[in-house]
Amino acid sequence: MASLRTWRAPRTAEGPFVARVDDIGALNEVFSDAFTERYRRDGMVGVRVPALNPLVWRYAIEDARDGAMLWRGERGEVVGFNVAHLSGREGWMGPLAVRPELQGHGLGKEVVRAGIDWLRRHGAQTIGLETMPRTMDNIGFYSGLGFLPQRLTLTVTVEAAIGERPAQLLGRLAARERDDAVAECRLLTEVLQPGCDFTRELVLTEQLALGDTVLVRDQAGALVAFALCHSVPLVEGRPREELRVLKLVLAGDAQLPALVAAVADFARRSGTRRAAFRVQGEYDGLYRALVQGRGRVRWSDLRMTFDGYPEPRATGGVVLSNWEI
Repeated sequence: MASLRTWRAPRTAEGPFVARVDDIGALNEVFSDAFTERYRRDGMVGVRVPALNPLVWRYAIEDARDGAMLWRGERGEVVGFNVAHLSGREGWMGPLAVRPELQGHGLGKEVVRAGIDWLRRHGAQTIGLETMPRTMDNIGFYSGLGFLPQRLTLTVTVEAAIGERPAQLLGRLAARERDDAVAECRLLTEVLQPGCDFTRELVLTEQLALGDTVLVRDQAGALVAFALCHSVPLVEGRPREELRVLKLVLAGDAQLPALVAAVADFARRSGTRRAAFRVQGEYDGLYRALVQGRGRVRWSDLRMTFDGYPEPRATGGVVLSNWEI
């Protein structure tokens, strides 16, 4: 016999509060529940989205600092969050989620707008996020808040392979050389995409032992490319399977083979089976080279930017910035 359910108004939420490392367990619960529900609505009923690696959460929280925001319910439980990141003047949000039972009542809009406001206050000239291109609800939701669809990001993987020589890694340098190399990375990025700065991400990756930064130099010793890579598993409790390239800066196509080979070498030496490059659609030369090199297309995301805060294209080279952790 069916029973009637008494209607109750949606629970209220308070925030934003600054997310801390101690909140990772609660954030993971909301993350898993919200994205599992998203897949269910898309017809993938049997999919359960696993929790993220706590080390990856720590990286996201420490990278965002007070841009890592959460909301609490009546009992103090975490009911929503938004992690807003700023790399120089490039701003983006992710991950962000609201508990399934509170969706559709305005909290999601509050969570996104808080991220926009935080990035504006901190001088962002680009404000963006990525979502699943097949999910019309998400695209419509973000569009209603002022986001515009841009290019696709295609995840392309290449097999790990030992190179002719080991890749040069930022973490293997002496302290003084490492500081100089970080400064070179900042300068190369600034030349190609003024206002973009990945220094904090490079340093934090080294401090948390999440991976390393692959460096490529020309015959004169000048830095011509680098790739910030994470080798720790993205999912909690999973083995290392994939090296993830989070940031990639390339002075020109001539350095592309050397950079891809160096990343594949680092993937093999770090104990992963493949390396994943998340390529924005306008960099067709890089995409073509990866596919022709037997790379496999595994995933797609839709990049969206807030109206009036577009994402510039690198001048004369490639700058890939992963808007996911």
